[in-house]
Amino acid sequence: MSKLQSTIETLASDFATNVLAALRTASLADIEGITSGGRGGVRKPAAKVGVGGRLQRRSAGDLASMVEQIAVVLAKETAGLRAEQIRSALGVEAKELPRPLKEGLASGRFAKSGQKRATVYTLGRGKKGKKA
Repeated sequence: MSKLQSTIETLASDFATNVLAALRTASLADIEGITSGGRGGVRKPAAKVGVGGRLQRRSAGDLASMVEQIAVVLAKETAGLRAEQIRSALGVEAKELPRPLKEGLASGRFAKSGQKRATVYTLGRGKKGKKA
């Protein structure tokens, strides 16, 4: 065994002996005070989880209303918005947007550019939504 290894083992053994001696002489209140402070304190409440499952079936009027709300939001932003920006502006869940966006795109009310998360939606040249 090398001198360095034996020195480390001796120091570790002395340290462990001193820690055990300190724990034996400490009161239970002292030990609880040390262990309850720091990281293990009060936990944050869990983040709210949205209601799971499928959405209720929406009527054509509900979808048209949502398309209209999206058009109002897009009219304020000439550069366009990503889906998550539209969602936060309207205060709706992510699963509520795909169908109204799809219908708005199909009718020409909205236009899109980009792919996947980089998709930006703008007002299209459809019936009601003329680009300014």
